[in-house]
Amino acid sequence: MIEYRTLRIALLGAGSVGAQVASLLLEHGDELAARVGARLTLTGIAVRDLDAPRSAAIPRELLTTDARKLILGADIVIELIGGLEPAREYLMLALSSGADVITGNKALLATHGDELFDLAEQVGAQLYYEAAVGGAIPIIRPLRDSLAGDRVHRILGIVNGTTNFVLDRMDTDGEEFGAALATATELGYAEADPSGDVDGYDAAQKAAILARLAFHTRVPVSAVYREGITGVTAEDVASAKKAGYVVKLLAICERVPLDEGGEGVSARVYPALVPRSHPLAAVHGANNAVFVESEAAGSLMFYGAGAGGIETASAVLGDLVSAARRHVVGGPGVAESVAAELPVLDISRVTTRYRVTLSVLDRPGVLAEIAGVFSEHGVSVEAVEQTVPPAAPPGEEGTASLFIGTHAAKESALSGVVDALSRLEAVVAVRSVLRVEGE
Repeated sequence: MIEYRTLRIALLGAGSVGAQVASLLLEHGDELAARVGARLTLTGIAVRDLDAPRSAAIPRELLTTDARKLILGADIVIELIGGLEPAREYLMLALSSGADVITGNKALLATHGDELFDLAEQVGAQLYYEAAVGGAIPIIRPLRDSLAGDRVHRILGIVNGTTNFVLDRMDTDGEEFGAALATATELGYAEADPSGDVDGYDAAQKAAILARLAFHTRVPVSAVYREGITGVTAEDVASAKKAGYVVKLLAICERVPLDEGGEGVSARVYPALVPRSHPLAAVHGANNAVFVESEAAGSLMFYGAGAGGIETASAVLGDLVSAARRHVVGGPGVAESVAAELPVLDISRVTTRYRVTLSVLDRPGVLAEIAGVFSEHGVSVEAVEQTVPPAAPPGEEGTASLFIGTHAAKESALSGVVDALSRLEAVVAVRSVLRVEGE
C-alpha cells in the first residue's frame, strides 16, 4: 500500500481550546496517522502574542505571528481564534487556497456562514464545524449526515452552559439570579462580562446554525428571536417548580405550518418552562443537551459537556480526522444543503402554551375582568392559581398574585393579552410571561 503524503495542518489560535488541540495532535500523532492513512504534521500555530501563557505545553518553535503565510502553506486550517475579524479574512484565504477548514467559531458561522459555505462549494473545499455547537457533544454531524434522509420537526437545545448553571442553581438552591451568576463567575463558568450568555446572544448564534442544518434553509442570526434570563426571578423558578416545571434557556428550531399552506421555520431563544418528566429537565450544572424530534428516527437526545478546552478539542480533532480522510480518499467537498429555503417566520406566528404571572388588586371582580381579556383575544385559560395575600392595613387596598396557565395559543394573541392586561387598572404589574415547551 502506497502511503499518502504528509498533510500539513495550520492552527490559528492557542487559547484554552487551541492549546489542547495542539497538545493532543502532537501527543497522539502516530495514532491519528493510523486512523487517517496519512501523517498529520502541525506546521505552525498563529498567535497574537508569542509570550502569552498557554494552558498546555507547546513547542515555542511552532508559534508564529504570520497567520497568512501559515495558511497558504497548509492543507487543513483549524481556526480557534474566535470573533468575526480577522477570522473571516483568514478562513476566506484558506478556502480560496483550496484548504479544508475546521472552525469552532459560532459567531462567525452565524453571521458570515453563507459567504463561507458558498466559497467552499465553489473551490471544492470542505468546512467542518462540529465544535461550534455543544462543545464535545456530536450534533452537527448527526444533523448533517445521519439525519440527512429524515425529516426533522423540532429541536430543543440547552446550548449555553453558563445560563444552565445559573438556572439550575436557582432551581436546586433557591438562589436569586444575581447570587447564582456570582457563583458561576467565581467557578469560571461565566465571563467577566456575561452578557453574551445571559442575554441569549450565544444561544441565538447556535440556534441559527442548528436551524440551517435541520431544515436545509438559510437562517440569519438576525432572524432568531432572542430573550435572555436576566428577568427570571427566584419566584418564577419556585412557582414553576410547584407546578411541575423547571426553567431552562432553550434554543428552539421547528417547522411551523402556515395558515396559507406549506410551512416555515421558527428559530428562537428564551427561558421556557420544561416539564420535569422531560429529559432536558435533568440537564444540570453547566452541561448542554440537544433534543431532536424527527419523523422516522423519533426522539433523540445528545448530552454532554458544552464547553471546556479539552472537551471541545475532542470535537475539533474529530473534524480533523474527517478532513484528513477526505484528502486521502479524494473527491470534492460536500456542499451544505440549503435547497429547501423555507421562509423564516417572526415569533408572532409561533404557537405554544404560556404561564403568566400578575400582581393584581385584591378585590371582587378582578379575576372575571382578567379572564375576559384572555377570552377577547382568543386565548383559552387552562388553570388559575392565586396566592392568599396578607391582610392590607386599614384603608389600603391589598394585592394578590395570579398565576395563569393557558392552552396553546399564537404568540401574536398572547402579546395582545399582555398589552391589554398592562392597561387594566386592576393589574398592578405583569410580572412575567414564560412559555411552556417540551410537552
